[in-house]
Amino acid sequence: MAKVIAERMTAQIEGEVVIFLIGMRVNRAWKIHKWLPVALAMPRMLRELEVDSSSGFLGFNMSIGNTTISLQYWRSFEHLERYAKDPARLHRSAWGAFNRAVASNGDVGIWHETYRVRPGDFECVYNNMPLFGLARATKCVPAQGSRESAIGRMALRS
Repeated sequence: MAKVIAERMTAQIEGEVVIFLIGMRVNRAWKIHKWLPVALAMPRMLRELEVDSSSGFLGFNMSIGNTTISLQYWRSFEHLERYAKDPARLHRSAWGAFNRAVASNGDVGIWHETYRVRPGDFECVYNNMPLFGLARATKCVPAQGSRESAIGRMALRS
């Protein structure tokens, strides 16, 4: 079990960060041959990104359910785009395989949302939590001084 930090903490980031949510939804559970390859592709891509410090990938959290969500943090939108389109990386072939096997037949749903967060346009707090979310992906610091309140954290520019 992860070590709980018994203190109010927040994230400190330099520059912007991109928050990328991506996931899938099984619409026809009996078609395991359609959704299992999609489900297995994401862990492989995450492992590929974790070992490449130049990718711009900062970290992730995963929630498994009928609608699976991977919450990812990236250094920039350009890093995310570069990875998504690189034919030498796993995403490009997984994307092609999905389009050939499933496309828009309704068996498996996929989705993503991308948010560019500029300095001073975010705030977060974690209390009695292990390292998590943006604080795990960037730098975890005590929520003290100007970081003590939500409005104070929102006003910070770095």
